[in-house]
Amino acid sequence: MSWSPEQKMQFLFHLRQKGVTNPRTLGAMEKVDRGLFVKGHFEDRAYDDMPLPIASGQTISQPSVVGLMTQALNVQPRDKVLEVGTGSGYQAAILSHLARRVYTVDRHRRLTRESEKLFESLGLHNITVISGDGSFGLPEQAPFDRIIVTAAAEDPPGPLLAQLKDGGIMVLPVGQSDAVQSLIKVTKTPDGLDYEELCPVRFVPLIEGLGSE
Repeated sequence: MSWSPEQKMQFLFHLRQKGVTNPRTLGAMEKVDRGLFVKGHFEDRAYDDMPLPIASGQTISQPSVVGLMTQALNVQPRDKVLEVGTGSGYQAAILSHLARRVYTVDRHRRLTRESEKLFESLGLHNITVISGDGSFGLPEQAPFDRIIVTAAAEDPPGPLLAQLKDGGIMVLPVGQSDAVQSLIKVTKTPDGLDYEELCPVRFVPLIEGLGSE
């Protein structure tokens, strides 16, 4: 399934309504057809602003939240980005149009395999997909200019903060998995960490270890 010009126009209009106004973010989201990342029963809902189930009990986030997270991350063309939680691959595909290099990690091998195939077919060669426990980051590739976490932790994980460059930005949901979570932007400054709360969200919890498949 691929989107029509009308669907694309409506999709972008809705993103703007929800506060996604950064031209580079909108440009990247216009290049990535969400329909390619939604399979099975929910294909006809691919352009709705709602999270949808994907394999391994995970979800693809709603487009407006992806847009707000991407906008807050403020990725620059030379940046090296770490994404924790590949999921469907949709967020990494958008980041690949904004960054020099994207490393994405997921604990579910099935999701990393499927995402890798999809990135290959889309010619997105600046994404490296890794099966592993993303809560520890990727020390061998650190430091990162930007880090994005697509699963909720009670606090920003220490290993990830340690792998963020000075002046770097991390965007992640924080809070108890069964209660209200907040989307947080953390900026690493010479004086310490600067926290900004963006909006309430709901994400799957960040879990240590590898998934069952």
